[in-house]
Amino acid sequence: MKYDSEISRRRTFAIISHPDAGKTTLTEKFLLFGGAIQTAGAVKSNKIKKHATSDFMEIERQRGISVATSVMSFEYKNTLINLLDTPGHKDFAEDTYRTLTAVDSVILVVDGVKGVEEQTRKLMEVCRMRDTPVIVFINKMDRDGKNPFDLLDEIEKELSIHLHPLSWPINMGKDFKGVYSLYDKSLLLFQPNQKVAIEESVKVDDLSVPLLDELIGEKDARQLREDAELFHGVYGEFDQQVYLEGKTAPVFFGSAINNFGVRELLDTFIRISPEPRSRPATARTIDVHDDRFSGFVFKIHANLDPKHRDRIAFLRVCSGKFERNKFYHHVRLDKDVRFSNPYSFLARDKDVIEQAFAGDVVGLFDTGNFKIGDTLTEGEDFYFTGIPSFSPEIFKEVVNKDPMKTKQLEKGLNQLTDEGVAQLFTQHNGNRKIIGCVGDLQFEVIQYRLLQEYGASVQFNPLPFYKACWLVSDDKKKLEDFIRFKTANVVNDKDGQLVYLAQSEWFLNTEIANNPDIQFLFSSEIQK
Repeated sequence: MKYDSEISRRRTFAIISHPDAGKTTLTEKFLLFGGAIQTAGAVKSNKIKKHATSDFMEIERQRGISVATSVMSFEYKNTLINLLDTPGHKDFAEDTYRTLTAVDSVILVVDGVKGVEEQTRKLMEVCRMRDTPVIVFINKMDRDGKNPFDLLDEIEKELSIHLHPLSWPINMGKDFKGVYSLYDKSLLLFQPNQKVAIEESVKVDDLSVPLLDELIGEKDARQLREDAELFHGVYGEFDQQVYLEGKTAPVFFGSAINNFGVRELLDTFIRISPEPRSRPATARTIDVHDDRFSGFVFKIHANLDPKHRDRIAFLRVCSGKFERNKFYHHVRLDKDVRFSNPYSFLARDKDVIEQAFAGDVVGLFDTGNFKIGDTLTEGEDFYFTGIPSFSPEIFKEVVNKDPMKTKQLEKGLNQLTDEGVAQLFTQHNGNRKIIGCVGDLQFEVIQYRLLQEYGASVQFNPLPFYKACWLVSDDKKKLEDFIRFKTANVVNDKDGQLVYLAQSEWFLNTEIANNPDIQFLFSSEIQK
């Protein structure tokens, strides 16, 4: 309980969206408000000359997309914000899903022109499964898009979540005049191309006052009054507790690229969003106010700084106080470890920290001791649950194009697949290497990083497999017989566990039916 004051001033959240909805742009505007950066990166599609602050990998700067979760910590109005900017591209959804296990709430960015897209639906499903509180930011209001009421109906229907507008737009596109905050009862007027200057809001407690007509014109003032009356009737008063339970999502409108409506979103977020929360574990629910330290690794990144070949494990502190140079219990390895240089992050920039509290994300220099899902404690043995592992859907054989770089290739494959976005399989009783991913773009990223970071040149040859299934059986002989008959389809994962690669759904169903004594596991929580 002695760390309650530190816990109460922390907010740890992820920004999620479909690609190109404006997620990374919104992230940078938050950093500007927090004084963490002085100038935003380019938000054009190429991002080659001047890249976004949160996209630190070379391939991200070239392709103009985020392919890895970035962690950023900054202070804003005496609140310590831990912001995780996630990949939007569907091929990197696994990284995003795991990141959602390490946050207490989410801001979902929706493109006001395109509306709800496929990836947005999948991300919301994960949030719903965990009852994660969600705030929706409808972006690009300075462009002609969908009617706000139609957009709200679409979001509610497509994402199966109740919405509650806390701001409301006055027109859109070239006629966009600003937003009215239903939460603060204030009017924020839009000035096109004002990307640096922040306009002050005007307090308008009563929409019937003549001042509203002077500020936005009689026609728009009349429309705003009608809209406000309508959604007060539909949505009623905002209930913060219902939001914290994940049952309703507050909605804000704005334009991230113009820095419009962003400060209002951030100000409201730090007032209503949840503090760090207690978390389920194998032994019990770990109380966030417990004085004993505990935390789990939700992400690993190799070569964050290519010059130093470092490997960083991202640890979410769940309870107690993390201290530099103090020994902690590594549950899976059953040994004590300490860290002389734990980091806090601002994308590629990192600072050594002396301590961290529940809600914080700490970067730990890793020599190969960590896997995703590992738990650190002050001595107790338990694992945090709910960290997903997914069965790959695309499989390719690794072909080494430069035999002189075999060692570099081995090291690169092991380190890059430790990051959790791809899985490495080795032919049972053989040397053939197979990479399994959930999306094609991952292979392009791995191929690029192997060459740039390890000097290993490879090509990937497609394989005709449909699904990977982990094999478990109490009957050792039945399992051995299955392996003998299915040698061409059986591989080992990096932990030496047996995996069956099925050619098709029919083959898989047939093997499941013919082998009732063997369990075929498609995905599982990562628990050692």
